[in-house]
Amino acid sequence: MSTTYTLNNEQENHLIELLKKRFEENISRHPEINWKTVEEKLKNQPEKLWSINQMELTGGEPDVIILNEKLNTIYYIDCSIESPKDRRSFAYDLVGQTSRKEHQPKNNAIDSAKQMKIELLDEQDYRNLQKIITVDQKTSSWLKTPESIRELGGAIFGDYRYETVFIYHNGAQSYYAARGFRGKIEL
Repeated sequence: MSTTYTLNNEQENHLIELLKKRFEENISRHPEINWKTVEEKLKNQPEKLWSINQMELTGGEPDVIILNEKLNTIYYIDCSIESPKDRRSFAYDLVGQTSRKEHQPKNNAIDSAKQMKIELLDEQDYRNLQKIITVDQKTSSWLKTPESIRELGGAIFGDYRYETVFIYHNGAQSYYAARGFRGKIEL
């Protein structure tokens, strides 16, 4: 049985309307971008629209963001004020998840992102997002961890406290009710 990574017409139309409304209500996140350009890209990439829908269904409130002005690449990024609610209490990756002998978390950020066909934000993405919209004042989000840190058993996450973006470390097996992950997908 193969998995279809597309939405039916009704789902697609509903999602595009929701995304258009969010786009128009948050112009400050993307002042140089025209909705028609975004809509055309969405309609020409149904598999990416499916992924954006997964972001929406798990509480991410995805919206258009340009992370790097020089590259001028359009991304859909989780813009929920707190870490997406249905992506919390996850370990960082499968090794971290399965290394817990007791109270194993239900999932992990890396595999969940792969299933959704999105990428975790890395530290620079997270810092750039925080320049556009303040997020994670009560929660935190796992970030794509450099392999050198991961090989030593650690993983990194970020949050915003005291008007400052903080990047911390934890064991990859750690999970907390207030820690989830944020993702992105390039259009």
